[in-house]
Amino acid sequence: MEWLVPVLIVVAVLVIAGIYLWATYNSLVSLGTRVDEAWSGIDVQLKRRADLIPNLIETVKGYAAHERAVFENVTRARAETLDASGPAQAGAAENHMQQALKSLFAVAEAYPQLQASQNYLQLQNELVDTEDKIQASRRFYNGGVRELNIKIKQFPNNLFAGGLGFTEREFFEVEDAAAVRQPPRVQF
Repeated sequence: MEWLVPVLIVVAVLVIAGIYLWATYNSLVSLGTRVDEAWSGIDVQLKRRADLIPNLIETVKGYAAHERAVFENVTRARAETLDASGPAQAGAAENHMQQALKSLFAVAEAYPQLQASQNYLQLQNELVDTEDKIQASRRFYNGGVRELNIKIKQFPNNLFAGGLGFTEREFFEVEDAAAVRQPPRVQF
């Protein structure tokens, strides 16, 4: 009978540890899935913007055909955005895209007829809307990454999170944060 109490204590400790491990694993899976979903939202918005770019280029090209280098830079930045395969690459591509769009809008400013075009104005409004959605998606993604990374780093989770296959995720950051805080705009 004397051995029953220590055995019950060991069993209780093992059950509590198992429940804790089970609950922590499930919360890490949930956070990881939320981060994946948030990245998917960013990816959708980046692709939406990339789909708008050719129409914008064609509209501007009709008015400013001699600005070939600007169009090539925008096209190259668009391809880089579509080829990005993670937060670090997407951040670099985002930086290049912002610079290319600034150049494109600078060209557009030189053509008052273009600025009055309904097609151009509609494309510009859609692009501004998409930029806003990219920012919102980025905030949602980075918030999820923050929660997941904190959970992974907290004691005692840090003792077994790696062994369960959970690793910290990268934030979606851009090199020139000031360039992407506000969507590109054209001043009339």
